[in-house]
Amino acid sequence: MNLKKVLVITYYWPPSGGAGVQRSLKFVKYLSKMGFSPIVLTVDEAKASYPLNDQSLLKEVPKNVKVVRTNSFEPLNILSSIIGKKNVPYGGFANANKESKKQKFLRWVRGNFFIPDARVGWTKYAVNEARKIIKEENIDCVYISSPPHSSQLIGLKLKQEFPAVRWVADLRDPWTDIYYYKDLLHGARAKKKDLQFEKRVLEEADAILVVSEPIKYSFLKKSVLIIPDKIQVLPNGYDESDFKGGVVTSTDEFTITYVGTMADSYHPEIFFNVLKKVVTQYSDRKIRFKFIGDAPWPLKKMVDELGLGAYCEWGGHISHDEAVYEMQKANALLLIIPDTVGANGILTGKLFEYLGSKRLIVGIGPKHGDAATILRECNAGEMFERSEENILFEWLCEKIDLWKSGKEYALSNDSIKNYTRETLAKRLAVLLDSK
Repeated sequence: MNLKKVLVITYYWPPSGGAGVQRSLKFVKYLSKMGFSPIVLTVDEAKASYPLNDQSLLKEVPKNVKVVRTNSFEPLNILSSIIGKKNVPYGGFANANKESKKQKFLRWVRGNFFIPDARVGWTKYAVNEARKIIKEENIDCVYISSPPHSSQLIGLKLKQEFPAVRWVADLRDPWTDIYYYKDLLHGARAKKKDLQFEKRVLEEADAILVVSEPIKYSFLKKSVLIIPDKIQVLPNGYDESDFKGGVVTSTDEFTITYVGTMADSYHPEIFFNVLKKVVTQYSDRKIRFKFIGDAPWPLKKMVDELGLGAYCEWGGHISHDEAVYEMQKANALLLIIPDTVGANGILTGKLFEYLGSKRLIVGIGPKHGDAATILRECNAGEMFERSEENILFEWLCEKIDLWKSGKEYALSNDSIKNYTRETLAKRLAVLLDSK
């Protein structure tokens, strides 16, 4: 059987950790079982500036998949060697004290000297290697995943040189409409250049993939040349094979777990105000909140001021396998949608991993947003507005009472099957095979 070759270009690839690597990794895993022969072009891990590393993900790369790694110029590595890695901000600035002069300066440098982002130094190396692969392997389809959105500049260059090669641009996040964009402190010139890059990518790519309808509509507004059918919605998902261990919750402690990062735009105050009431209500029961990831200092400060320190546990970054175990071990999982413009369309990868764990989801965010719609569709939990503190308290007490009576919640709705990585890869395969 002749396998269809597709060149997958992605900056984030094992041993990179975090949410950004999962989508491309899982697509490659399942496409390689569906009549495709993916060739992955990525950055050399020794040159990359990954926010996180997760060596455990290397075992998920199919042995028959060719992975080509290139050199890169990484200003973030230079910065981290000077000021320390912990001072270099993540996307969303979840680990940053944005009021400090040092952080403001770093954001200004990043927003005005590295357009569209600080990984732009990889593009020239990737273009050179992609050119060779396209010629040697007779590639007729290129899939590029971003962020970093500078990766899509590779597509612009390749499209000029190989106009017959189909370019599918997978934009996992908004570009100039991302919720933390204003924090980059762009000058007028830098912002204009960034908008031009975004518009060109949207116009010149053969197909655009996004994870939600609101993101699709925001991109459609960027140019009258973009027809709606060009932008397809392909949400994130979860890999059933990651969750084969099953639910393993404790019967003597009710644990609410959060996995990931949390920027200041998340505004989680309602949850911790409710948690304060809950631990008072159930003084005879062990109630615990567990944060898995790099908890920001304002969050820890708020917890201490509320007197919740004894009820909270800070877990730090762990491997994906360990994170899945923590999700399955929880009685409930906390999901927070950033409190920002465009919140209705935010669908984090975390939501789908939570679905895969089949645990109860406590959502904070817009009740009529995309995330809330999926929670209702899958009967996986509830979304609460930040003004609904009393309603959240009553709902959470009801769930704890059920747990006390031995009637633990476990998701069993077949709708979650719509969001398996294998199901989504089948939809991508159709798109990649289109002419």
